[in-house]
Amino acid sequence: MNSITKFAVKYPVSVLMLTLAVCLLGTISYNKLGTDLFPDLKNPALYVEVKSGQRPPEEVEKLITTNVESTAARQEGVKSVYSVTKVGYTKVTVEYGWDQDMDAAFLDLQRSVSSLSQDETIEEVNVTRYDANATPIMTIALTHNEVKDMNELRKIAENYMRNELVRVDGIADIQLNGQEQAIVEISTNPYMLEAFGLTADGIASQITAINQNVSGGTITDGDIQYTVKGVNLITSLQDIENIIVAFKENSSSGSSSSTESTSSSSKTKAPVYLKDVASVSIRNKDPENLARYNGERCLGISIYKENKYNTVNAVENLLAKIDEFRKSLPGYDFHIISNQGEFIGSSINEVKDSALMGIILAVIILYIFLRRVNMTLIVSLSIPISIIATFNLMYFNGLSINIMTLGGLALGAGMLVDNAIVVVEAVHVKMEREKLSPYKASVEAMKEIGGAIVAITLVMSAVFVPVGFMSGTVGIFYQQFSLTLAVAIVISGINALTLSPALCALLLKHDRGKSKRPNLLRRFFIVFNRGYERFERRYNIGLKKYLGRKFFTYATLILFFLATWGISSILPTGFIPNEDQGMIYVNVNTPPGATLERSEKALNQIQAALLPMDEIETISTLAGYSLMTETEDASYGMGMINLKPWNERDKTAAELLEVYAERTAHIKDAEIQYFLPPTVPGFGNASGFELRLQDRTAASFQETARVANMLVDSLNRDPRLQGVTSGFQPNFPQYLLKVDLAQAAKLGVNVNEALESLQSYVGSFYSSNFIRFGQMYKVMLQASPEYRMEPKDIYSLYAKNRNGEMVPYSNFLTMERVFGPNQITRYNMFTSSLITGDAAPGVSSGEAIAAVEEIAADILPRGYALEWSGVSREEKESGGQTILIFGICLLFVYLLLAAQYESLLLPFPVILSLPAGVFGAYFVLQLAGLDNNIYAQVALVMLIGLLGKNAILIIEMANQFRKQGMSIIEAAMQGAGSRLRPILMTSFAFICGLIPLMMASGAGALGNRSIGTAAAGGMLIGTMVGIFLVPGLYVVFESLATRLKRNRPAIDMEDYEA
Repeated sequence: MNSITKFAVKYPVSVLMLTLAVCLLGTISYNKLGTDLFPDLKNPALYVEVKSGQRPPEEVEKLITTNVESTAARQEGVKSVYSVTKVGYTKVTVEYGWDQDMDAAFLDLQRSVSSLSQDETIEEVNVTRYDANATPIMTIALTHNEVKDMNELRKIAENYMRNELVRVDGIADIQLNGQEQAIVEISTNPYMLEAFGLTADGIASQITAINQNVSGGTITDGDIQYTVKGVNLITSLQDIENIIVAFKENSSSGSSSSTESTSSSSKTKAPVYLKDVASVSIRNKDPENLARYNGERCLGISIYKENKYNTVNAVENLLAKIDEFRKSLPGYDFHIISNQGEFIGSSINEVKDSALMGIILAVIILYIFLRRVNMTLIVSLSIPISIIATFNLMYFNGLSINIMTLGGLALGAGMLVDNAIVVVEAVHVKMEREKLSPYKASVEAMKEIGGAIVAITLVMSAVFVPVGFMSGTVGIFYQQFSLTLAVAIVISGINALTLSPALCALLLKHDRGKSKRPNLLRRFFIVFNRGYERFERRYNIGLKKYLGRKFFTYATLILFFLATWGISSILPTGFIPNEDQGMIYVNVNTPPGATLERSEKALNQIQAALLPMDEIETISTLAGYSLMTETEDASYGMGMINLKPWNERDKTAAELLEVYAERTAHIKDAEIQYFLPPTVPGFGNASGFELRLQDRTAASFQETARVANMLVDSLNRDPRLQGVTSGFQPNFPQYLLKVDLAQAAKLGVNVNEALESLQSYVGSFYSSNFIRFGQMYKVMLQASPEYRMEPKDIYSLYAKNRNGEMVPYSNFLTMERVFGPNQITRYNMFTSSLITGDAAPGVSSGEAIAAVEEIAADILPRGYALEWSGVSREEKESGGQTILIFGICLLFVYLLLAAQYESLLLPFPVILSLPAGVFGAYFVLQLAGLDNNIYAQVALVMLIGLLGKNAILIIEMANQFRKQGMSIIEAAMQGAGSRLRPILMTSFAFICGLIPLMMASGAGALGNRSIGTAAAGGMLIGTMVGIFLVPGLYVVFESLATRLKRNRPAIDMEDYEA
């Protein structure tokens, strides 16, 4: 260690050049680092999607979903299985443990479900991975001044914008909402079909057979080979209308028409064209959803980024391309509905600004204590050098600039000066007291404090080592924060052993007693020094009294242990705070079976009520989609309310939720719910808690819904909860077709073919494609609207039997009005209901979870259970893990210090002094109205290192004085007194560096305030208590160690060697 310092002091230019080279590389690395809000959360999940025609959800569940679930549940490492079953479709989400090898899991699951594709009821089976980019980074509303046809806007978006956008760096694909697509509609006349013995599906088969491009092989003419291929016979609407669908027989005299054959010599066959039995037209297909922007119909364009591409950079590229669109597409307006990059950029900039302001404040504090520009410069240089050098390791470890890594560096700004302060203080003391030259003072000082610097660096960085073993979301958050900060601390330690002493030898000078002009700054320093000297004298007097009686030490220790336990029991717990992202979501549920127009009407009423409010910039809506359950149905609707920037409104997004709910309370035709966007993408679509109510009794859907609604009502009555809703809805109006199989067989009707024909009458039946002017249209068959106005009209339709005769459906089919689910959700093999909600204002997420469990335990019938999902499950699982990690961190500190001091007892003064800091963090969090969330817990881990550093400084110096022959109490007093100034300097520099974070506002404010408040509170109280408690504990344990040594029998070395 001394040789390294001697080399650095002897060759300062070499050390300086090496430092500059590292910083240059760090600058290059910084420019290559990605920027995102959170670390890359690769949720370990796979999806199995199965398509099976038009089977109802109940049948798909029994035949397919349960088989896929049981197959998936048997896979290694599976934590949960969740499924959604709809008409002809099921999607099973398989979630694994965070330590699972997802490549192997993907292959195993794909191999296991591949056998399902052999089932005749299954059309398609797909296994896909979880995509972290499933949330769009930007959503745009496309409108035009004159063009209101959504099909025209769709063509612009699909044919031009998509091709341009996917060429933008970082953009993967786009998705359209609210579009309308032009189709060729064939509206059949069921009575004419019956007259000619035709069915709609038969006509569809003829159109498909005619309108095909097929290869006929090749023929050779001499030495030239030609490819023979068929060509589409349909090139216009007239071609479709003139398709011959049947022949009718006419008598030679041209009298009556008949399809009956009498005498072939006297009858001729006349063609029946499609236009004789149906009308053909081009129109826009009825939209599945309707999008509006500030009340105006629009086309919604959701844009997704490529995997692992930087979100902020992708958004910047997008905005540049949109500016190009505005120039190349005059008349078209591009309204940005949501922009992930804006919130991420604002959050990151807030942390950057807070870090910069914190560094400035820390440097000011250092200057006040050091009173010399050269000393302040040496200490301050350790901050940028350590941070910039850390960017190198961040780049090579694949880390990004996110709220956790940048937060670690922002917090570390006050920590990174600690070692340099110790060096500069020690060198200055040697120069002043022993009148050594700067060179000799640097070498001699490092001999004394080199060990302490190594111990401090090891302890402050080692507390983060156990964090690397954490799993799950919390583990990823902790690991990135801890790795970044630990690397910066190690670099600051290296800097303190090399560059700092080298700069001391170069820049420090002896005070030659030059006269000082009595300026304002000089007067300030005189007043400050007098105040500090007065404080130091009183501290020494108080410390002497404190050390005089061990009772004070024991009382302090017990007091803070009890106080920490007490305040931890009342401090609200949380996970990741719901940040104000400048947006509010609204979800609308109209009664089951409601039309799309009814849902849109409710959304329009919301727009009319909220748009006049000052803090709202825009409101965009989408009728026909539920954001909460990700379900497409006409009875659902959603909206996104964009708020003005944070500095242009008085209330936060969370405060506005209740305001908007009251503002739209008069809308009675729909259930309206307001909520904040999820802070962490990939864990649900809304903030708040998420759980699954499992029915383990195999009861009916109606009974499950009754229990779910009972639970929701009870939760909403609790003042700790708000906005609780259930996504389980089994009461969609339906008609059940009951086929008399015996009668159908008697009539010669093939039931399967009859139901397919019925689908082509009532539903929209795809037949073929049609290209017109380069535009492809789908050809769809359906009975004309006047023949399907009411359910009873089905009885008037006809099916063809095996003899070619037309049989009315009324002869073998009846209908019954029933109620059933439009989709079935299951969780871990049981029917389940998704229940979401939020904590009431002033209530933490941990308290909300506890409230739900308390109420559910009281009212849920036997056979029903709760399973937490999404971010709520992560919060539940992280609680015990966090306590374990804190324990391991303390154990690591103990092991290092025991090895450092060759004593099993001396580490205890460091360990036992930490509860005061924990109490301080909890106490200030409670005063500030914040909860003990993941940010506060990260600060607590850091406090272990910081407060441990202060204790090490005192104990290290006390040990040196003890070796010089001082008594235990004298050594403790001298050690604490000699280190008082650097301890206070580093602590107050650190606290002042956190002031900007404590006062944060705008994007990411809650996270910044949580981590800043916890760290500052813990540091302040921990330091003020520690400067008394640590010397007291040193006296206790050093006395105990001395007694043990005195009582230990001496070892005869000669016998030992023998």
